[in-house]
Amino acid sequence: MASTIHIDVVSAEESIYSGEAEFVVLPGEAGELGIYPRHVPLITRIKPGSVRILPAGGGAEELIFVAGGILEVQPKVITVLADTAIRGHDLDEAKANEALRKAKEAMEKAQDKQEIATLQAEFSSMAAQLAAIAKLRKKK
Repeated sequence: MASTIHIDVVSAEESIYSGEAEFVVLPGEAGELGIYPRHVPLITRIKPGSVRILPAGGGAEELIFVAGGILEVQPKVITVLADTAIRGHDLDEAKANEALRKAKEAMEKAQDKQEIATLQAEFSSMAAQLAAIAKLRKKK
């Protein structure tokens, strides 16, 4: 049997995923990270995007959208503390497209730098969510 690493993905609202995995991929601040068991310890921020988990023993890859947060990696445990986390099958494309459209319209009208930065972050998050939905569709 392949060696495994335990992964916990949690948001402020709930625990999204907890289990053993053979491999995990997620959007680190400096680029995409691939994590295998016995990975060197690491703490970094994560960007909006997809966490892809290959469960122990095979099976279908799990996809979870995260809207940013913190990643902690220890040799036997990965912890993802996400600002927002949504299971792949719970993603709503129409809702994400509508939020993206509204953020774009609001950015065009915004004048305050703080408001523009907030709207740009929301726009990036919705674009990443739509990319996660596209990845999920490709798998099917």
